[in-house]
Amino acid sequence: MKKAVKGNFGYLKQKRVQVILRTIVFFAISLALFAVGYATTHTKRNLLTIVAILGCLPACKSMVNMIMFLRATGCSMGAYEKIKKAEGHLVGMYDMYFTSYQKNFALSHMVLEDKIILGYTEDPKCDIAKCKEHLETMLKQAGYKEFTITVTDDLSKYCQQLNQLNDRNQPCNPQKDDEARVALYDISL
Repeated sequence: MKKAVKGNFGYLKQKRVQVILRTIVFFAISLALFAVGYATTHTKRNLLTIVAILGCLPACKSMVNMIMFLRATGCSMGAYEKIKKAEGHLVGMYDMYFTSYQKNFALSHMVLEDKIILGYTEDPKCDIAKCKEHLETMLKQAGYKEFTITVTDDLSKYCQQLNQLNDRNQPCNPQKDDEARVALYDISL
């Protein structure tokens, strides 16, 4: 199975399949251990039952992860094709899903260039103002201040913003951009 790489188009779909399979395997192992213990001793009171119950801990953790990936939506193929044309030299981050205590934010695409972050969401439930606030807070906690964050749900407007960012001839610090990009990857699903 191909490894899902965060920030690539289709990451959420690949990861969703991997997490579903992992969850099924974890529960199957626990169930098999319980069945073998019961078949050999004809009672639930055996060592394999304890091992099976303890095996449910990582299985349940994987199930929570699976539920998050099932809720997450990625970038559609139509939006991907339009964004790819406008992306130019910018480093695009696809299928970014940010979670907070109050809300979750599905961003189909993001770019970061010289303290400017542009984001596009296809999710009608995404609260754009709260998303910007969440990203600002998380970046400040990671030590990145003074970023201009713009998030939109209008694809044509977003593609224009990408073209404008491509046309700028500002000197930038690619190493600093990469560090901030890694921080965004770390806080996304």
